[in-house]
Amino acid sequence: MKFFTKKSELPAEIAARVPPGQYLTEKWPVLHYGSVPRFDPRTWDFRVFGKVLNEFKLSWDEFRKLAETTVVADMHCVTTWSRLDQRWEGIPFAKIVELAKPLPDAKFVIAHSEQGFTANTPIEFCLRDDCLIALRANGEELTPEHGAPARLVVPRLYAWKSAKWLRGIEFRSTDAPGFWEKNGYHNRGDPWKEERYWGD
Repeated sequence: MKFFTKKSELPAEIAARVPPGQYLTEKWPVLHYGSVPRFDPRTWDFRVFGKVLNEFKLSWDEFRKLAETTVVADMHCVTTWSRLDQRWEGIPFAKIVELAKPLPDAKFVIAHSEQGFTANTPIEFCLRDDCLIALRANGEELTPEHGAPARLVVPRLYAWKSAKWLRGIEFRSTDAPGFWEKNGYHNRGDPWKEERYWGD
């Protein structure tokens, strides 16, 4: 397959899985803003807080002991590439919900990443069984460029919502647009509705 394949050039059953305005790729392009953070397992921790009954913080060793799951899902980038059948392995978001016990008024999930980056997502997308915190992709540990050691994966939204270098999850009753949303990207980011930018 070419680096990018137009939707019109794909078999119908594959084309049906590619949202409007997207090209299919077998590559996994690297896109991010700023430098790639360094990971130190001795100092890394993961915090869950906000509108929950149980706030908690886990060390890297504690985080790795959480039960894992596997999700196979398509990945769609706002820059118009799509990658089908991406295999993710990691902590199901349902486990975070189980431990934190969000309050009834928790309507939004804010992903907190290294270097102060955040991404906001309506909670219903995170409560689906395909949402997880990935540690591995396609059978291999995540590389630093792809968000190691952990990244949120929200397959039903554009990939910028799948925040790299994840360090915490905040549950909120009110929305809080993150870095990309404050810089012109759509607040929700549904690829099937082409919600790429503010005004779409």
